[in-house]
Amino acid sequence: MIVVTTPTGTIGAAVAARLHATGAPLRLVARDPARLPEHLRTDAEVVAGSHADPAVLDTALADAGALFVLVPPDYTAPDVTEHYLRFARPIAAAVRAHGVSRVVAVSSLGRGFTGPSGLLAAAWAMDSALEDSGAAYRSLQPPFFMENLLRQVDLIRDEGRFVLPADPDAPLPAVATADIAAAATALLTDRTWTGRAGVPVRQPVDHTPRELAQIISETLGRPVTYHRATFEDHRARYTAAGASPAVVDAMVEMARAQAAGVYPPAPGGDGGTTFRQWCASTLAPAVAQRQAPLTP
Repeated sequence: MIVVTTPTGTIGAAVAARLHATGAPLRLVARDPARLPEHLRTDAEVVAGSHADPAVLDTALADAGALFVLVPPDYTAPDVTEHYLRFARPIAAAVRAHGVSRVVAVSSLGRGFTGPSGLLAAAWAMDSALEDSGAAYRSLQPPFFMENLLRQVDLIRDEGRFVLPADPDAPLPAVATADIAAAATALLTDRTWTGRAGVPVRQPVDHTPRELAQIISETLGRPVTYHRATFEDHRARYTAAGASPAVVDAMVEMARAQAAGVYPPAPGGDGGTTFRQWCASTLAPAVAQRQAPLTP
């Protein structure tokens, strides 16, 4: 039995769909099972509730061989690291109690960075807690999500620009979330691995933000430029969106760490969705959909 948390989120839903396609026995932990696709509600076992709840975990992990973990965001959290550990600690205890063999979790690239890193450090604290569970453990380690740019579709479409607090001429490692789901699925269905390890998941070649803008321009067939936000602009954006002071600080610290080179450079080679491929398959359709006229 493979247990999947966050099956209604972007990555968790993709993991659940991929596992369902393999025919693997599947159990889903969902706060709101009604949000699951009907075929998953029919074909998979569903446990309603939060995977921070020991009682829910006790039910979900009975006879489980593998577990997929993703900590859902909480932009109102008073302490970001404690938010991650609020999930990781009961999960580790339940994994020990039920003898789950393998755990795969979504963390972050750059573990071992010694400076302040906000949200990244919280994910690495989760790693440490889950490594103590006794199970074989794989920490999926992505950098910047390409899908973050979907939040700026209107800006890209209407003003021909996108904004990040990143050096325009420094490489910004990135990943398509579909690749995270693919890596998780491969590990969850493979019963042969043991021990603990980090698994970087990223596009094969890093691009600078200026290069990203050029690729977007070529894909959309119109000019798109990159504009660098200050860290104070970044702070103001999250504050205006209603994030807690702790989350705002964590987002700014993460941006500063990214600017300081928290992510090691890409080793090159094959594998992984390229940013150009992602723009063609995901960004361009999103921009076109926003442009489509409304019909009654």
